[in-house]
Amino acid sequence: MSNIIDMLDGLQNRALRDSGIRERLLATRGEQDPLSAFCRVCRELGYEIYEMELVCAGEEFHAAMKRSTNGGGENSPMIAGEDDFYELFMANLE
Repeated sequence: MSNIIDMLDGLQNRALRDSGIRERLLATRGEQDPLSAFCRVCRELGYEIYEMELVCAGEEFHAAMKRSTNGGGENSPMIAGEDDFYELFMANLE
């Protein structure tokens, strides 16, 4: 999971410095399958990020966060999008 987070962090920093990359990534939101389009652009830019890895990393991160609170209980509801690394990434680019 940390590898995905590291790659996303590096890509985000790069995109914030390069408006062309930033625009390419933001444009994926308008695609029919935004997540696949995003991952394709990531790979074109040299970041080996695939859809299922991204989804699983978000879910694992959220689960780890929940385990670290309330003694590991699962009694707090998930807030929509809080485990969605794609949406969090895009929100940071905007």
